[in-house]
Amino acid sequence: MKIHKEGTKIIPLAAIFIILFVAILYVLTGTCTIFWVLTGGLALLLALVTCFFREPSIDIQQNKNHILSAADGNVVALESTFEREYFQEERIQVSVFMSILDVHINYLPVNGEIIYSQYRKGRFLPAFIAKSSEENERCTSVIRMADGTEILIRQIAGTLARRVKTYFHKGDLVKQGEQLGFIRFGSRVDLFLPKTVHIKVNLHQKVYGGKSVIATFG
Repeated sequence: MKIHKEGTKIIPLAAIFIILFVAILYVLTGTCTIFWVLTGGLALLLALVTCFFREPSIDIQQNKNHILSAADGNVVALESTFEREYFQEERIQVSVFMSILDVHINYLPVNGEIIYSQYRKGRFLPAFIAKSSEENERCTSVIRMADGTEILIRQIAGTLARRVKTYFHKGDLVKQGEQLGFIRFGSRVDLFLPKTVHIKVNLHQKVYGGKSVIATFG
């Protein structure tokens, strides 16, 4: 299993902390039942942290007529809504909630140029609720395609997710399926799409970043 670069520092630190804790616990309790129970629980926790930072190998099928999912998870919003930060107009919003068990890499849904990139501080409401899109800490990126079509991607922090990473910035040229960024420990990604696209997913559907087709232009 390949580990994402975001985990290369956190996993060793977590392992060191757990080893030190187990050593202290051993000195205090010896090998009694509570020692083995806590050690087993901490080993499971380390395994979960390691799994969280996994980076699966995926085969990106680039298609200029497709808008790919920006994240693994479940579709929690699929509606027409007024986008206030950039477009100031009605757009189709497709939101994917990533649970703690999902891969937390975020992918670029289309080819184009980043024409807007803005990080905003905010609250840490549960990422699956609607108002988290506007009130939570977040990073918004807008991609302009070759034909002028603009797609907005919003990475949103959640109750546990306190770290949103974005690898591209205004002026960067990007390719469909490249890694846009990473969000730690449970979060959400919103796509705001033109009202002319054809939606290909349903509410509550499981989707996969860089693979599932969210919508098409044709």
